[in-house]
Amino acid sequence: MMPGIRITWTLAGSGWADCTLEDHQEKVELTASYISNAPEEFLNAVARLVAGEAETRAQFEAEPTAYRWIFYREGEDTWIRVLELRDGSDHDNKGAEIWSSQLGVDQLGLVRAISEATAPNTMNLVTEGLAE
Repeated sequence: MMPGIRITWTLAGSGWADCTLEDHQEKVELTASYISNAPEEFLNAVARLVAGEAETRAQFEAEPTAYRWIFYREGEDTWIRVLELRDGSDHDNKGAEIWSSQLGVDQLGLVRAISEATAPNTMNLVTEGLAE
């Protein structure tokens, strides 16, 4: 299987969404408040990274827990880390890394948002390498 990532965002209840993140090596499940702008923040962070920024961030609030996405770029290589923090205002060094991956910037550039007509409360983000 080619490297890639898949992120599934599903509305789970009043104000909450379940997020599953997986690549060819591991899978994690996160919870996030959809009252925040987490999906938009995530997509903006990826877009800025692809456009050339060396480091971008996004955060999913799980109140009080937070999941911080840290994206790094060096040349054509990118690294993604997801930290679980007890509180969203905590410094990175207080978080536990729960997932990480490395991709080519071209793979992140191909991230596409898919709205499924049969599941309007679901959003899938898939890089080219993991598509079935």
